[in-house]
Amino acid sequence: MKQIFGAGVAAVMASLVLTGAGLAGPAWAQEKGGDKPAAEKSGLDLPAFPADKSVKQTTVIAGKTIAYTATVGVLPVRDEKGKKVAEVVYTSYVLDGPRDPNRPITVAFNGGPGAASVYLNFALGPKRVQFGAEGDSPSAFTKLEDNPASWLDFTDLVFIDPVGTGFSRSLVGEEETKKRFYGVKQDIEYLSRIVFDYLVKTERLTSPKYLVGESYGGFRGPRLAYELQTDLGVAVKGVVLVSPLLTSAGRSSQEISPLPSMWTLPSIAAAKLERDGKLTPETIKAVEDYTRGEYMVDLMKGSDPAALDRLTAKVSAMTGLDPAYVRRAGGRLETQSFLREVFRDKGRLGSRYDSNVTSLDPFPFAPEQEVNDPILDAIIAPTTSAIVDFTTRIVGWKPDARYEALSGTVNRLWDRGRGPDTESVTDLRKAVSVDPKLKVLIVHGYNDLSCPFFASRLVVDAMPAAANGRVTLSNYPGGHMFYSRPDSGAAFRKDVMALYGAK
Repeated sequence: MKQIFGAGVAAVMASLVLTGAGLAGPAWAQEKGGDKPAAEKSGLDLPAFPADKSVKQTTVIAGKTIAYTATVGVLPVRDEKGKKVAEVVYTSYVLDGPRDPNRPITVAFNGGPGAASVYLNFALGPKRVQFGAEGDSPSAFTKLEDNPASWLDFTDLVFIDPVGTGFSRSLVGEEETKKRFYGVKQDIEYLSRIVFDYLVKTERLTSPKYLVGESYGGFRGPRLAYELQTDLGVAVKGVVLVSPLLTSAGRSSQEISPLPSMWTLPSIAAAKLERDGKLTPETIKAVEDYTRGEYMVDLMKGSDPAALDRLTAKVSAMTGLDPAYVRRAGGRLETQSFLREVFRDKGRLGSRYDSNVTSLDPFPFAPEQEVNDPILDAIIAPTTSAIVDFTTRIVGWKPDARYEALSGTVNRLWDRGRGPDTESVTDLRKAVSVDPKLKVLIVHGYNDLSCPFFASRLVVDAMPAAANGRVTLSNYPGGHMFYSRPDSGAAFRKDVMALYGAK
């Protein structure tokens, strides 16, 4: 899965007009898993989806037993003439009992583009399966277990699978699908309508509302919040951006701009600190200070011998890399080259998503890496098996369709846009400006090289002073999916509870 925003899952930053996603009224299934109208005729001859289905379950969070209803349902996307052009599948978890009007509802998206929401589902939802950490085996999955880091005790949850991911599907041909769904602008327009439709369907428009996005979903987050605020009339109280890359500025000018190298150096140094047992906020602060100071200045001096000497000595000491390698690279550490170099003596490969998660390099003498990322290859089986078993056997929603956890087709067809479409910092600033009570929490794992934490540090530090305290950054040990580590997942949950004002 090359060039995919991750599981999150993220490598290279990807970054209708869906005129009528739909202007016609939505044809919803009855709530509570009742029968819904027969599938309407579409441009493709596909088996109809089952009726929405629900099941009662319990889980234990913070020592308390939580009773809730899990639902798998479908929302239509319609064109300007009212014709159904896609079906979006969601999974929700709603606390049982009388509805508290002050209980929040949280809508979550993963990234890719091309990733289903399964990864956040197992990070935030009531059940979990282990994936994404060093030593995890794809064949070790047996069953779902209670998730101690779940958010369900303080918010209801709904996980959205964009068109082409999970079981969600387009009902039109490939060219029209690309035009309507697979691009930066159209993605936001139809998904914001999906959020609106879900809130109307479940009568949650007056509930406190939050958005969560991971990886490219984090890129979506500010744009969705602003679109909902200003176009659909739905204000959210908070946004949580998990391992996002909010701007691609500088990526196309590796040899000129210092930014790409500045973004990645702190994550490479953090991985070394972790291996040495020295990873603390204080040691990371020293790395950040060097990166935005002496390192940036020396990078801009180009081939100055004295600057190259300083870079070689300092970067080698911080990363543990061979000084000869650092000198050849001019102090600018390219991610994939680094991931082979750092574990070359052990015959292993590091992951872009957590450089301390490794796998055997099956072709150690090849000039370039010949296999996919160690984490991407390892997470497909456990997460896909777990979510499909949950959906079809436990909930009982059984479509005649394949589940796409990470769709290479969606990623390949995606229009990554140009200019304003390659960043969402502008909408982050505008969304915070529109609502003086909106709060944003940006979170990262230190070792993530796909969406480095220092890129967000520079974004947050450059926010207007008036946004101080409302846009915050938290970092944790781990990588892109830092929540796969129990301690990091618990720390993340604590920070999110503070954002929600939960006890």
